[in-house]
Amino acid sequence: MNLFKGKSILLLLSLIIVLAACGNNENNENGENATETETEQKSVHMGQINWAENIAVTNMWKVILEDRDYDVKFSVIDMGTTMKALENGELDLSLEIWLPVQDANYYETYKDDVNFSEEVWYDNAKVGLVVPAYMDQINSIEDLNEHKELFESQITGFDPGAGTMEVTEDLIEEYELDFELIPSSEPAMLTAIGEAIKNEEAIVSPLWNPHRIFAEHDLKYLEDPKNVYGGIEKIHHATRHGFEEDFPEFSQWLKNWKMTDDQIGTLMTEVEAAEEPIDGARVWVEENQDLINEWINE
Repeated sequence: MNLFKGKSILLLLSLIIVLAACGNNENNENGENATETETEQKSVHMGQINWAENIAVTNMWKVILEDRDYDVKFSVIDMGTTMKALENGELDLSLEIWLPVQDANYYETYKDDVNFSEEVWYDNAKVGLVVPAYMDQINSIEDLNEHKELFESQITGFDPGAGTMEVTEDLIEEYELDFELIPSSEPAMLTAIGEAIKNEEAIVSPLWNPHRIFAEHDLKYLEDPKNVYGGIEKIHHATRHGFEEDFPEFSQWLKNWKMTDDQIGTLMTEVEAAEEPIDGARVWVEENQDLINEWINE
């Protein structure tokens, strides 16, 4: 009888130990899952387009977010791929959508599948064809055909698929220009403009404000009497469906985000001057904490 009792007690103790171990494993697994979920929720995948202002603001937000324990990943892709990735949920957000004209086609195509913000972070954007200021005889888009030989009938463009490039194609048709739009990249276009000005040659390109090149070279916008490029553009952001629920804090910061000409100009200058864009963005963020605190309510 005592032996039976002893065996029963040992069996009971063994069962308790096993159950406790199972409980600990379950708690550990739950803890690990919770940690993984929390980490996943704080990891932001941001699209970056190889434009000067886009590089500046994406790196600015990377600094701001990483200072607050977010993990930020960039994918450097074009505008069309960006929209598709937002639609598929492969990307969390894009910081630069120009409306009402430049990215209107993307808005119409994806407005049901991508969240386009009502809020704007820059409200004084401008787009148009530019030439060097020394080209006195050319002041309007309507003057281009008359002087097409000077330009070899070419408009020097940037990234194919960009909204402004699509609008420029429409402009060529609208004005019946005997010109071809030559795509490249923004850095290649800027280099071509710089080389043309250095040699006092003719060049015409689609450009926009805000942009650092206007501080580096004396350029002028050509008049657009048919208003193909539109008037003042506003820059919005776009997110995948579910972004606001997954990132309520960051989503509100984006809605609060506003920049003036001077603020975006100084940011772009710091980023361009730095050895790495993130280093320039970090300098600017450190020098503009009061402004950033307005966005994030600190």
